[in-house]
Amino acid sequence: MTVDPPYLPPYLRIAAELRRRIASGDLAPGDRVPSTRRITEEWGVAMATATKALAALNQEGLVRAVPGVGTVVTEPDRGGAGRGAARGAGLSRERVVRAAIVLADIEGLGALTMRRVATEFGTSTMALYRHVPSKGELVRLMSESVFSGAPSGPEPAGWRPRLAREIRWLWSQYERHPWLARAMAGLTRPMASPHAMSYTERTLRTLRGLGLKPYEMIHTHLALMGYAQGVAMAVELESRARQDTGMTADEWLAANETHMDSVQLRGEYPVLSTLFGDEEFDLELGALFEFGLERLLDGVESLVERSHEPQ
Repeated sequence: MTVDPPYLPPYLRIAAELRRRIASGDLAPGDRVPSTRRITEEWGVAMATATKALAALNQEGLVRAVPGVGTVVTEPDRGGAGRGAARGAGLSRERVVRAAIVLADIEGLGALTMRRVATEFGTSTMALYRHVPSKGELVRLMSESVFSGAPSGPEPAGWRPRLAREIRWLWSQYERHPWLARAMAGLTRPMASPHAMSYTERTLRTLRGLGLKPYEMIHTHLALMGYAQGVAMAVELESRARQDTGMTADEWLAANETHMDSVQLRGEYPVLSTLFGDEEFDLELGALFEFGLERLLDGVESLVERSHEPQ
């Protein structure tokens, strides 16, 4: 029995355990592997970590997603040609985009190259160019694929809950795909992508009929989107730092606690050093995002109220 190094990121430890279950036969070909929700419950990790664990196994060719069923163990490759050649059959734009998303989810956008994606299919880079003309277009298609989704469930009543639901859905995509925030074009150079524009349309629809001027509607949308994108940049940095150090944010803080305490005890930061006292403070990106979102929505609500005041 092999023991995983303790510094492995959580998603790789989970993937290793599921890999062992597949190798031992506990999970046979065709069996469903634990869902992301089951993984979060069994290992006590975030949904994004569970998604990365399954994505890692998918990239190895050990599991595959079956619509209406879930993620199942693949049949073993009996052709002897290797994983790349087997996956290279029937190359299409959709398969290239899906493989690129999995790669970027696990290794980051910096690791994404046309050559690297071609390797996953056991084919040449030129073969990929027949389906996707450039890396820039590939990244655009990846972003467009992510934006093809939408919030699930019934639409809540009231413009504020509806607007909050859209921004929280966007945030969930940034958490699931840490590369997405950096891949998105700047706010002044939006992409001409139907699915991304559908997200904009849904957001603007929540602001229609509130008495806001056209520029106030679009500025509200861009301010909220820019806020989510800005905080999400830290998601990618945290993901990269976890892979580089093998430590979670809490583990890193614990390892550096003594040094940070020594800096604060110099007396140069009197407010910061006494701000919390004995009260625990959890600097978690999701909580930070929610705090800022509510304050921004307070501001939008104030803007809406002012638009109904007599001129």
